[in-house]
Amino acid sequence: MAEYLSPGVYVEEVPGASKPIEAVGTSTVGFIGESNKGPVNQVVFCPNWSTFVKNFGDFADSDHLAHAVYGFFNNGGSRCFVLNVGTGDGDKPARFIGHDKGPGERTGLHAFEEVDEINIVCAPGQTEPAIQDAVLTHCEKMRYRFAILDAPETIEKGGVDKLGKPRDSKYGAYYFPWIEVYDPQKGNIFVPPSGHMAGVYARSDAERGVHKAPANEIVRGALGLKYNITKGEQDLLNPKGINCIREFPNRGIRVWGARTISSDPEWRYVNVRRLFNMVEQSIENGTQWVVFEPNDQKLWKRVSRNITAFLLRVWRDGALFGETPEQAFYVKCDGETNPPEVIDAGQMVCEIGMCPTKPAEFVIFRIGQMPTGGDVSE
Repeated sequence: MAEYLSPGVYVEEVPGASKPIEAVGTSTVGFIGESNKGPVNQVVFCPNWSTFVKNFGDFADSDHLAHAVYGFFNNGGSRCFVLNVGTGDGDKPARFIGHDKGPGERTGLHAFEEVDEINIVCAPGQTEPAIQDAVLTHCEKMRYRFAILDAPETIEKGGVDKLGKPRDSKYGAYYFPWIEVYDPQKGNIFVPPSGHMAGVYARSDAERGVHKAPANEIVRGALGLKYNITKGEQDLLNPKGINCIREFPNRGIRVWGARTISSDPEWRYVNVRRLFNMVEQSIENGTQWVVFEPNDQKLWKRVSRNITAFLLRVWRDGALFGETPEQAFYVKCDGETNPPEVIDAGQMVCEIGMCPTKPAEFVIFRIGQMPTGGDVSE
């Protein structure tokens, strides 16, 4: 306690027992790929394109990695971590999957486990099922990460209805087709869209929030598409969870899909999964002070108060559906969620429910003719 020597009024700032819950970042990307230049199996933080070039070279030093990172920054991204698995002739999936020999000795995707800030994972151009499955497994294991996956550059004979997709997962999205960009050495080439899509995610997050679906957004730097998808073809792909990139007259090349590759209707949309990732991680990080506190009603009320205050901000940002907070979410932390057996096990359980906003995929206008003129209803 401070010592005061003369009469007067004094004000002290006293740190609170618990800080308000702060929202975590949502758009830091982990890129894993191949480059002829730079360290191998060492995660490098790249806050800009010049840092990437300094460490891993430019477009001439990698098939897909450089264009993906450039497309990320060009589309609004600002933070990424890059891991080069090298360009050896051995088993490529093994290089991407890597090994886990403990802290400081992890390789491949396992090396990303040591970087807490990563929210999105991309393996640009790696369409082999084994690699895509490993990326999804990594995101599922880390819980708060989301995979952006590329479709193959070319499709089999028989058209887009023959296009497959990765295994079922609520932690990933799949994009088709490849996009045309300018390469300083080769001219116009086709590249996988995942890096550009990661930048679109980051731009949408910054401008509208993670709750807004990263769709109907311009793909900056895209000059054309490997395949021009028709509405009829997208009608086949969209229900399968394959997000299309399409070119529209006078509107440019845009992302025209916002679905995950999950068959579970609750996790159908990219923005819903990523919103829950953000909320869950924010609450987990913001309630670490609870550990070893007396597990009683006072603690339950403090936890409920903190989480409610955080979710109120999320609701006011437009991320939750409902005219009132009561319609948008609930927080329950009491004797019902914490019976004696839970307390005896050293646990404190808080139940949270949220009603997220979902994208309007289908905007329907009903148009009819009346004797007095046309009638339009939505």
